[in-house]
Amino acid sequence: MMTSCLSPKLSHPTPKATATRLVAARAPKLVVRAFAKGLAAATAALAVSAAVAGNAMAIQITLGSDDGGLVFAPQNFEVAAGEKIIFFNNAGYPHNVVFDEDEVPAGVDATKISMPEEELLNAKGDTYEVTLTEKGTYSFYCAPHQGAGMVGKVTVK
Repeated sequence: MMTSCLSPKLSHPTPKATATRLVAARAPKLVVRAFAKGLAAATAALAVSAAVAGNAMAIQITLGSDDGGLVFAPQNFEVAAGEKIIFFNNAGYPHNVVFDEDEVPAGVDATKISMPEEELLNAKGDTYEVTLTEKGTYSFYCAPHQGAGMVGKVTVK
């Protein structure tokens, strides 16, 4: 699931006309200070959001090529341990992601990181997300299209 970052809205009061010159001269300073204070708060909020988003690294792998090929793109790739992998269905073909139980690091249960073979991403834009924490090489495939060569490999560093 992807999250979105909403831009904060900045607003400041409109100065009101007054009968005395002294008050009118001070009003813009108050408006500027209030605006600057709001801007500083908004900037701080954006900085925190960016820091959180920056720590949530992810790589997107496309299921199916733009021309309809039955492939993972890229087919072979590397990620850091704990980095999220997002498998994105690029076409309306049914795909899934199954990790080969014989080709994952020792001690990793392939069923816990795989989609069930009967579960499919049917629509364009459907996604499957997984985070691998154990270092090593993992082989995966699309169950309906494995025979057509829709296989891949990820190395977790």
